[in-house]
Amino acid sequence: MAIASLIAGNWKMFKGPAEATSFVSALSPAVAAAANELDVVVCPPPVSLGAALQAGAANVQVFAQNVHWAEAGAFTGEVSVSMLVELGVAGTLVGHSERRQLFGETDETTAARMVAARAGGLQVIACVGELEAEREAGETEAVLERQVGALADAADDLDGLVVAYEPVWAIGTGRVATVEQAQEAHAVVRRILPVPVLYGGSVKPDNAHELLGMPDVDGALVGGASLDVASFAAVCAAGARSS
Repeated sequence: MAIASLIAGNWKMFKGPAEATSFVSALSPAVAAAANELDVVVCPPPVSLGAALQAGAANVQVFAQNVHWAEAGAFTGEVSVSMLVELGVAGTLVGHSERRQLFGETDETTAARMVAARAGGLQVIACVGELEAEREAGETEAVLERQVGALADAADDLDGLVVAYEPVWAIGTGRVATVEQAQEAHAVVRRILPVPVLYGGSVKPDNAHELLGMPDVDGALVGGASLDVASFAAVCAAGARSS
């Protein structure tokens, strides 16, 4: 049986400041019991980070969705580690598949963002995972070895680092890796980088308990189901039951 350690909700480009405030205020009591057993995290869009923090939910941590590796400079649209730290953000995602596919993130830039975030004191959830064509070609393990290997080569200290395995073909599609597929992929990640590994890929209340019960699944990175208080709280409860 796995011990779920973290359930993170990635809001992507949803929820402005007002909605973020009301959501976190409602989420806090809904996850009170689960938060005694594991860490509960929300990842709002940049404009809503301050509002989520000001909601004052001690049992809900706030992470950013991305961060730049430079301290400052001519990087339009980016935010630095020190900016997030000043705001009070606890951590950040890096290398999400949408950043890789739509905005040109690479293994190298993902690793650079991770290193800068950890050096600045932010916790990091680094995302990895294969495309549908890569899985069908039997390349899942090779893809993970490359992506996770880049993180392992760059990391000086594993404290505060979590990896999220997200099969890209299962994100937002309603398709979910079988528990056997998830377990196999997580075992590959952990062999290369001995840190907690989250599963991300259409996690919902009705599949969370089975996925989170696998030996090498330490939690979940939740997309669409994290946008509703009841469904996200249910996933957190499933994680707490697996602890």
